[in-house]
Amino acid sequence: MDSAWLVLLSLAFGLVVGATVVIVLVLAERRARRVAALVETSLPDGVDAVLDALESAGLVIDPSGNVVKASPGARTLGLVSAHQHLVHGEVEDLVDTVRRHGDPEARELTLARGPVGEATIFVHVRAAPLGGRYVLVLAEDRTEGRRLDDMRRDFVANISHELKTPIGAVGLLAEALESASADPEQVRHFANRLTKEAGRLGRLTQDIIELSRLQASDTLEKSELVDIRDVVSTAVDRNRVEAEARGIQIVSRGGKHARVFGDPTLLSTAVDNLLSNAIHYSPDGSHIGIGSTVGDDGIVEIAVTDQGDGIPDDELDRVFERFYRVDPARSRRTGGTGLGLAIVKHVVQNHGGDIRVWSQVGRGSTFTLRLPEAHVESPARPTPVHTRGD
Repeated sequence: MDSAWLVLLSLAFGLVVGATVVIVLVLAERRARRVAALVETSLPDGVDAVLDALESAGLVIDPSGNVVKASPGARTLGLVSAHQHLVHGEVEDLVDTVRRHGDPEARELTLARGPVGEATIFVHVRAAPLGGRYVLVLAEDRTEGRRLDDMRRDFVANISHELKTPIGAVGLLAEALESASADPEQVRHFANRLTKEAGRLGRLTQDIIELSRLQASDTLEKSELVDIRDVVSTAVDRNRVEAEARGIQIVSRGGKHARVFGDPTLLSTAVDNLLSNAIHYSPDGSHIGIGSTVGDDGIVEIAVTDQGDGIPDDELDRVFERFYRVDPARSRRTGGTGLGLAIVKHVVQNHGGDIRVWSQVGRGSTFTLRLPEAHVESPARPTPVHTRGD
């Protein structure tokens, strides 16, 4: 074969081989890019910063179901495990649905708060595709709103129940009073009962109004310095007559002079309610102690101790609930509304404090209000002004 043809064939073969190699390399590079895209863990620009600044719960899920990024709120809600996986199957189902259909999806979910116990959280979860391979999950915690709605419904139901009894009693007594108009003794008896029920209805209405006012956001707009000794002495004076009528001695223990910022009327009402409760649940001829102290941590404590029947351990956490009574029969007999301790709790919380209770059945109870002490700098002594002739 002519050498020229051999050269041409060699060149052609070389071109074919070279083109084939180039095509293979290009295809390999494209495939490598696709594989790299599938295993790439970097997020679209700006997503990291947004999730770090997000107060609510935010998650980014990769195709393997791993959490590649989570906001602090998501970890607080317990949506992410220590191994960077979703904790709740309900959220996984939502992510799978979005991945299959490619459209945003939103659901109201009830999730377990933790791995143990029966506590739950109520969240509104919305998921949407993010880029080509991720799913963005946003969760809004609505547990507090649900709790407040439940409390509101319970409150209305309780009010209806509590008001029904005295209103019904007033109606029945009015009828009995009319039918006994010819008997002066019966008239006095029913009139006395009617006065008691009317008083009870008035107290209940007043407590409901007071509790509603305390739940307003502006209850402490006009705070002032309040002397704790004045609050204690006011509460003692209000209850002294009732205590003496039953032979109950109120022992007031003087404490270190302390002041707090707040509403003096509300604070006096809180201590008054505690002292009134102590009198109602104490036997005749017993002692009740009340006093204040200031700890090294700057916390003012006002304690009221009685010698009553005490509160069982399983009911201690419920005594501050609205309308809850340890002894319903006795509370009704003494004219209690079941709102006194709820009012005390709200007053203390509005003043930045808390209330604690210790009790032992058969020995009595101690309720302690804890409030932050007001630290007020002493006013500077005015500088004398000298004029000519001084």
